[in-house]
Amino acid sequence: MVTTTPLWEVFIRPRNGLSHKHVGSIHAADEVLAIQAARDVYTRRGEGTSIWVVKSADIVASDPDQAAENFEPTADKIYRHPTFYDIPEEVGHM
Repeated sequence: MVTTTPLWEVFIRPRNGLSHKHVGSIHAADEVLAIQAARDVYTRRGEGTSIWVVKSADIVASDPDQAAENFEPTADKIYRHPTFYDIPEEVGHM
């Protein structure tokens, strides 16, 4: 029986107030080892304040072939766009 070590996607937040960014992938047996490996590989120069790891197998993505189906319905909802609303003069520059 062949067992494989799970693949984990690594996200690093470089500074407080910034978003986590995907920086790469690592193999690790569990989440504790995944965090440690991610720290060792992706923050060697102290460039991170927070690390997220997510099993690659747990990520669900939309199908690019269904982009129109997934994203076009928003095009007919112009009220969601800020240009639909009039801004009163007294609000000033916005």
